[in-house]
Amino acid sequence: MARWRVALADAANRDFVDTIEYTIETFGARQAKIYRATLKSALKALEADPELRGSASREDIGDRLRTLHVARNGKRGRHLILYREGPERTIEVLRILHDAMDLARHVPKRE
Repeated sequence: MARWRVALADAANRDFVDTIEYTIETFGARQAKIYRATLKSALKALEADPELRGSASREDIGDRLRTLHVARNGKRGRHLILYREGPERTIEVLRILHDAMDLARHVPKRE
């Protein structure tokens, strides 16, 4: 079966950059490189299936929303990828948020 295409919304792209910049400032460039790979690995995993093992439906905070924690397959992390299925086998990544955040406060309004 064809793979899914993962597309980051502007807010998710900013979240990614901000997370890596924070990691550089707080933990150093070496750790930022490792964490960047962890984030990219989780995003890449979504290409196989938007309902992959470890993902969770988040209908409680928005229509068709799902999350995937980046801490998977032995990797450590503290962020959630907030996404939904889009048209033509696209996965729309809306935000990449720290897992301690109140996700409902940061869900983008539907266009």
